[in-house]
Amino acid sequence: MNRARILVLSIALGAGGVAAYLVAGSDDKPAPPPVAQLPTVDVLVAKSEIGLGQTVKPEDLQWQTWPAASASSSFIRRNERPDAATQFAGSIARGTFIAGEPIREQKLVKADGAGFMAAVLPTGMRAVSTEISAETGAGGFILPNDRVDVILTRRVKNPERPSMPEVVLSEIVLTNIRVLAIDQAPKEKDGQNVLVGKTVTLELKPDQATDLAAARQAGTLSLALRSIADVNQTSDIGDGLSRKRAESVNVVRYGIAAPTTIQK
Repeated sequence: MNRARILVLSIALGAGGVAAYLVAGSDDKPAPPPVAQLPTVDVLVAKSEIGLGQTVKPEDLQWQTWPAASASSSFIRRNERPDAATQFAGSIARGTFIAGEPIREQKLVKADGAGFMAAVLPTGMRAVSTEISAETGAGGFILPNDRVDVILTRRVKNPERPSMPEVVLSEIVLTNIRVLAIDQAPKEKDGQNVLVGKTVTLELKPDQATDLAAARQAGTLSLALRSIADVNQTSDIGDGLSRKRAESVNVVRYGIAAPTTIQK
């Protein structure tokens, strides 16, 4: 019996010695290096989605911590403009902000009592409206911010030959024009991909505005929807009636002189 106690005691002492050795050995190991802390900065972001034309309120904005290295210089930083949320209150959004998107001053404009459309129009551009229908507006599939070509169709009759049938002529008078609104909707309604209206508002240069006004009196206007893939492509066709007159020749059809654009 005494031998058994001595054996158990020996085992216990041996285990304690091993444990003490392990603990002592662990104290000699170097401590792991501290995790490097990346410098951060507070950036003003949209707290929830802000739609096109929406008036921004202070509760629509919040500060969010961003890595300083990835924060663009166009972002609004708290250490530089601590009162930015209050300063931008009452501004109108010139584009849509998704939740969490950093606020950029270029996408906001102070209305100062002006209407929405006047506030969002780029400098030097004009908003001009014209009548459309489902047939002349690409079946209703044209939406705000799409790009279109404006086509003029007119019937011409030869006064010297009244018995001859009328000739239908079509030409592109404006190309790659941005659609600002359909009726009074400056954006899609609830994400629908069809928006049928009676009027369309286009973003035009001053000389394009006068060309459109002249074309409305000359015949029927139709809109041709452009592919999003060629929005940035330029074309010499339909770059305003005034330019077309300077680069056109007269072609006689059925005894009627009609301008035709020269292709370069």
